[in-house]
Amino acid sequence: MIVLGIDPGTAIMGYGVVEYGNSKHKSLAYGVIRTDKGDKTEDRLKQLFLGVNRLFDEYKPDVMAVEELFFNRNTTNALSVGQARGVILLAAGIREVPIGEYTPLQVKQAVVGYGRAEKHQVQFMIRKILGLEATPKPDDAADALAVAICYCQFGGRQSWQSTRR
Repeated sequence: MIVLGIDPGTAIMGYGVVEYGNSKHKSLAYGVIRTDKGDKTEDRLKQLFLGVNRLFDEYKPDVMAVEELFFNRNTTNALSVGQARGVILLAAGIREVPIGEYTPLQVKQAVVGYGRAEKHQVQFMIRKILGLEATPKPDDAADALAVAICYCQFGGRQSWQSTRR
């Protein structure tokens, strides 16, 4: 099974592609799609949409895992990330790729075994699980790999995902 993990964002969207089988994880790719802050919102969203579609074309994922929106104090940022998530979910919906959505707490629980783990603990476990020599950079790419690993760990459990077709 190939899982495309996404850490949504408008300026920087992290992605991680993980192959999972026989209880083993293998990183196929990771990175980010960046948009220019000076561009119009619709142009930035178009770039994200086209970028995710390129990932679908190249890696042909069986499923996509996306981090759910964590709403804190910055409502402007939350709205922007929500728009990015919408575009990403639309891209998967058009291609009929099932989607798993996970909270940051669920991702940390799946990767580290503790939902309140710190970023460095998650990054250490990503390296260990995927057999990587270094922590993926930037953090958005590492976060996307963690989301993909979360799907691999808990994807079959309805209580951990909202899968659509």
